[in-house]
Amino acid sequence: MPVTILCVGKLRERFYADAVAEYHKRICRLMPVIIEELPDERGPESGSAAVRDMAVRREGERILARVGLKDYVIALCVDAKQPTSEELAGKLEALFVQGKSNITFVVGGSYGLSPQVLDRADERVSMSRMTFPHQLARVMLIEQLYRSAKMLAGEVYHK
Repeated sequence: MPVTILCVGKLRERFYADAVAEYHKRICRLMPVIIEELPDERGPESGSAAVRDMAVRREGERILARVGLKDYVIALCVDAKQPTSEELAGKLEALFVQGKSNITFVVGGSYGLSPQVLDRADERVSMSRMTFPHQLARVMLIEQLYRSAKMLAGEVYHK
């Protein structure tokens, strides 16, 4: 029952990388979590819509090449339901009980996820109606997965 966090791009700032590493260390004794980084498309910040669309398409192709046919894919995107921590833990528990052995959370790059990736997703989840850098979203996701794992193990963490 490994949970995979499939991410576009590397964590370039050390404080993000340190936070992810710390939560990854904590969660691994409760739930196997694999973090996989895919290359992002680097381009000019002020690129045209066509440049952004091409970047999202290429990143999407990399994501889809990595996602297995039997993976249960949860895409992080802005326009989606916003579960509570308890609801996320309940969802994971339900997926485990249903025998979903490969759960993959997808965190897109700075331009978001391609329509093809969103179509492939079994579910979409939003961290907030606010916008966050995708690097911070990765930290927030692994923290929430750790919180869920603690709840499912009956351990105290949730406050």
